[in-house]
Amino acid sequence: MKRIVFGFLLLIGVVSLTGCGNAPNGGSAVYHKVTAQQAKAMMEDGDPYILVDVRTESEYQAQRIDGAILIPVDTIKDRAAAELPDKDARIFTYCRSGVRSSTAAHALVDLGYTHVNDMGGIMDWPYDTVSG
Repeated sequence: MKRIVFGFLLLIGVVSLTGCGNAPNGGSAVYHKVTAQQAKAMMEDGDPYILVDVRTESEYQAQRIDGAILIPVDTIKDRAAAELPDKDARIFTYCRSGVRSSTAAHALVDLGYTHVNDMGGIMDWPYDTVSG
């Protein structure tokens, strides 16, 4: 019985030391799924953030959230280092419905970005947008 308890406690210790992050080299990058309302509140809290639209150029031109930069999901791994140099920046990703934003957010976490928030799709964004 003592061995089982000791093994369990050892396992708990190892898990707590390694954390739940997905970053290379033991970093603390974690994927966060947030609602549009949560994202809006976080964007208005005064802390800096980067808003990344991961759709196509034509989708971006037709309608986007003001202030978003365009990095299509299929280019995120190649362009992240140049366009998102601060791996500790607070980043929000979005697309049309939430599939590509999740893919992009997980890719950023895999690259070691530490504050990645997937806010899903623009179709769930009840606030103002811009076009052009």
